[in-house]
Amino acid sequence: MLTLGSFVLAIALLIAIHEYGHYRMALACGVKVLRFSIGFGKPIWRHQSDAQATEFVLAMFPLGGYVKMLDEREGPVDPAELHLAFNTQPLARRAAIVAAGPLANLLLAVVLYAAVNWIGVELAQPLLSQPVTASLAAQAGLAGGERVLSMGVVGDQPQAVRSFDDVRWQLTRAAIGGQDVLLEVAGSGNASRAATLALSSLAATEVDAALFTRIGITSPFSRALIGQVLPGGAAAQAGLQPDDEVLRVDQTAIVDGQHLRQLIRSSVLSAGAPTQRWLVLRQGRELELGVRPQVASDAGVQVGRIGAYVGAVPAQVLVRYGLIEGATRGLSQTWDMAGLTLAMMGKMLMGQASVKNISGPLTIAEFAGKSAGLGLTQYLVFLALISVSLGVLNLLPVPVLDGGHLMYYLWEATTGKPVPESWMERLQQGGMAVLMVLMSIALVNDITRLFS
Repeated sequence: MLTLGSFVLAIALLIAIHEYGHYRMALACGVKVLRFSIGFGKPIWRHQSDAQATEFVLAMFPLGGYVKMLDEREGPVDPAELHLAFNTQPLARRAAIVAAGPLANLLLAVVLYAAVNWIGVELAQPLLSQPVTASLAAQAGLAGGERVLSMGVVGDQPQAVRSFDDVRWQLTRAAIGGQDVLLEVAGSGNASRAATLALSSLAATEVDAALFTRIGITSPFSRALIGQVLPGGAAAQAGLQPDDEVLRVDQTAIVDGQHLRQLIRSSVLSAGAPTQRWLVLRQGRELELGVRPQVASDAGVQVGRIGAYVGAVPAQVLVRYGLIEGATRGLSQTWDMAGLTLAMMGKMLMGQASVKNISGPLTIAEFAGKSAGLGLTQYLVFLALISVSLGVLNLLPVPVLDGGHLMYYLWEATTGKPVPESWMERLQQGGMAVLMVLMSIALVNDITRLFS
């Protein structure tokens, strides 16, 4: 119920804001609005103060909405109200009304990001776990436990880093842009040094776990503690207990939870997983235990498992900004996310990125539920992300979208003539076909993720 409720709330809110942008701009431009509807299908609630006022409708299916304006193309218009019709307005006003919907979504994202910045959120500290073997981070000399002080694209001014989320965001942007990243890190002795990650060598096509594995930075630093131990698993059989801290496996000193997970996973040999000698710290005493990981299959690959949660909760930091800084950062976050979205769309269009990055309603619903379960701030971040995506998508020059109408108006402004009706009909059909293809890809991706 949480997933469904948070998904419906998110979609209804974002659509309402989008349509409200069209509605308010239409009124500001002197256009009569006949109906403001959230959802399609049979109305379940409606309100109209008088016969000349706008009718507000909440319909059965809230996965869409529309603003119906007085327009000669939609039906007969009283000559006395011709000046209130949309199609009789100057080009600049029509363009402003169409653009107001996507811009309202982008403005909402700014407000949501700013609200999160003002409220503050507990995030993992920017401490790096041991990098994946042979990854870019390992090649750069990172060993795990370093604190990231600042980072940025090589050649640009580095930005201060306050959380591990900042690290992932910078890596994502740079990987998609094919740019190298320079990190300033401090080790246990607090001496800082620089490390360069050659992300330009990755030719990234998807932003997924595999990308961060290749980079080598997959999770924040966490102590190598044993959490919940499952009955009958290798950990239980070896006598491991919750809160045991693993210091060494055979002759290998353990750096952190990520390091221990890698050792367990890679423990499988051709004859199975051998028994390992673990040195653990339990209530101040060091104990040596024999642990033999169990063999399991992960995507067709034989890996080791011990039947216990490995790794402590990463150290947290409260990230909060003041009034001006929070608002400014909200604006820059929206700008950056919109730019990243456009860059990814461009790469997919040119075949440089996989269409697997397209998500549909099932994936959105899943993340709506997960973010709502994590608390208010995480849900607001989710809403901001979807709002940016909705705003950018609607500004694309695709017929049937707002950006397609703006494309028509650009033609009209350039030639002095509106797009011929015959052209517009063909373009609308083509735009609908493009949308149907995108929706089909998104649905296939959703189903694939659901059953993978």
